[in-house]
Amino acid sequence: MSEHKRKVAIVTDSTSSLTQAMGQERGIRVVPISVAFGTQTYHDGIDLDADLFNRLLCSSKRLPTTSQPTAADFVWAYSALSEQAEAIVSIHVSQKMSATLDSALSASRELPRVPICVIDSRSVSTGLGLVAIAAARAAAAGQDAGMVVRLVEELIPKMNLIFTVETLEYLHKGGRIGGAAALAGSVLSTKPVMCVRDGRIEPLERPRTRRRAIERVLDLVAEQAGSSDVLHAAVLHCAAPDAAQNLAKQLAYRCRCKELLTVEAGPMIGIHAGPGTLGVAFYTV
Repeated sequence: MSEHKRKVAIVTDSTSSLTQAMGQERGIRVVPISVAFGTQTYHDGIDLDADLFNRLLCSSKRLPTTSQPTAADFVWAYSALSEQAEAIVSIHVSQKMSATLDSALSASRELPRVPICVIDSRSVSTGLGLVAIAAARAAAAGQDAGMVVRLVEELIPKMNLIFTVETLEYLHKGGRIGGAAALAGSVLSTKPVMCVRDGRIEPLERPRTRRRAIERVLDLVAEQAGSSDVLHAAVLHCAAPDAAQNLAKQLAYRCRCKELLTVEAGPMIGIHAGPGTLGVAFYTV
């Protein structure tokens, strides 16, 4: 019966760094990406958790590959949710990083019986995750699909994601830095600070040490947040829980955090940035 349906169901994909448990807790359906180590394929967050992924990544001679969810994966998720909600808002990783959005759009056209709005977050990892969480919060508060979509569209340009890597080895392996740059030892020995800008990963600065790079991440967040703004933030890390907890403590000390999560980044970031990656996604209100 329609009167028992919620107004809006929220969907995202596992590049959001939201685990299945985090999604269930917040009323978000997290559709997994696939990760292949050689001939063995896993589903992120289903049969591949952070510990197993990090062990396989460190022991694998070749980088694993990822595949976006198929249109059939989204049809299955949307069909189940159409029984529970009057509309679906589906928010995904930047189209400049993955074809996930195409799969979601294709699936949405196969299910005309329920309105489905598919949105490009223009971000990844906790940048996408925070958008999905905000959407779920609005949906839980009783906002309709139009209101949730407007909130998401207003939030996307406010989202920031700044991070640093322990080593450039994974960016080099994955072809994210050019051969000439890789040959320059001075470049490989830096600890670059990067950001997501207009849906792409872009370099910001090149500190010489890990300590300085983490300080710069914190400084840049504090500068952009300002002293009076209320901050919604999520610290992301790849196999660096202690460093992430320390960064979260410093962030809470320096900024007025209304929301502060600490999460494993997951395969999408882990494969290309590698263990030791540390960063912050945030927006202000």
